[in-house]
Amino acid sequence: MSGEGDAPQEIRKLAPGKLVIASHNEGKVREIRALIAPYGIEPISAKALDLPEPVENGTSFVANAEIKARSAADLSGLVALADDSGLCVDALDGAPGIFTADWAETPDGRDWMLGMRKVEQAVAAKGPDMPRDAHFVCALALAWPDGHVEWFEGRVDGQLVWPPRGENGFGYDPMFLPDGHDRTFGEMEPDEKTPLTHRADAFRQLVAAVL
Repeated sequence: MSGEGDAPQEIRKLAPGKLVIASHNEGKVREIRALIAPYGIEPISAKALDLPEPVENGTSFVANAEIKARSAADLSGLVALADDSGLCVDALDGAPGIFTADWAETPDGRDWMLGMRKVEQAVAAKGPDMPRDAHFVCALALAWPDGHVEWFEGRVDGQLVWPPRGENGFGYDPMFLPDGHDRTFGEMEPDEKTPLTHRADAFRQLVAAVL
């Protein structure tokens, strides 16, 4: 999907070479590296380039991904890829959503166990019979220094479990059980988890369109 309203045949292709991954989240960077490794792309993280993190004041995953991608492309002079993703819980009307990371914020940094506990407490407060359906969303924005942007949005559906299970992954992975599986993302090894994720879904769309 084009961020500029272009028709599908006008989607801009991504040439092999350097690509800034506009994230300071090492877990995300590792996943994105693995996903783009086969395509002749040389990923460089925003952290490695010492790029600042822009203020994410968008009202959607796509808007926040675009803010990060445009900022990194402007500052680096390179094509930049940004991801904005989060957990959406049906019983909480889609929360925490774009505020997924905020629910884990503390004065000393992000505490994902705290974030998971807040989600669990909010769902439990709705009553014992409340459905635990949830999904992860990932919006990818690919920005060029001239201002052109392409974006893609992926999703994976599942259920919340409590207590959290597994030490792998990052974020809310230990409490998310993807549909059709009996282990949480936190219990899966990276090579098993990665193809199932919302990020992989968005990447499949990106690969088909621009690579």
